Amino acid sequence: MNSHQLILVTGGVRSGKSRLAEAMALAIGGPAAYIATSRIEDEEMLERVSRHQERRPADWVTIDAPWDLAEALRKLPAGTRTVIIDCLGVFVSNLLLKYAGSNDPTQLEVEKQVLDTVSSFLQAQAAASVTTIVVTNETGLGVVPPSALGRAFRDYLGWANQMVAAAADRVYLVVAGIPLLIKNGQESALPLV
Repeated sequence: MNSHQLILVTGGVRSGKSRLAEAMALAIGGPAAYIATSRIEDEEMLERVSRHQERRPADWVTIDAPWDLAEALRKLPAGTRTVIIDCLGVFVSNLLLKYAGSNDPTQLEVEKQVLDTVSSFLQAQAAASVTTIVVTNETGLGVVPPSALGRAFRDYLGWANQMVAAAADRVYLVVAGIPLLIKNGQESALPLV
């Protein structure tokens, strides 16, 4: 495996995305870093984070990066071979809440700020000499959210997923714990947003 790959792992909630990403990082070997995008604000999130932490090897470095993945990549410890970013959906949610505040989340300025931040991450990833595995939720397969904020999140995450998938060397869709390779080096079929 080339030392500079971008891999996207997408799927539904509790589909096995994070486990697949962790297994990939273990197979690659060497020093690994886990970039966590979650902010622990309640007991339920604390429980989710604890489950993830228990599965990871003790020697993996954890970096909290709820708003700036590009900066987190630039600050990786020397010698890091693999990075897991878990997850892009939470990252986009954090950005949406940060940039929209109490304003209309569908404003073009909010969309631009969210997608520009994702673009900055992709530029930093392209400059890094690590294999980066991005975990994300597949969006848009369910009901239309009833609120403008929910619809904005669905749209922004869908666009962010497309951006990362277009740049990725490989893309996996995980369904019921089974990974399906849906992109292996070929160009993206659709023009980007």
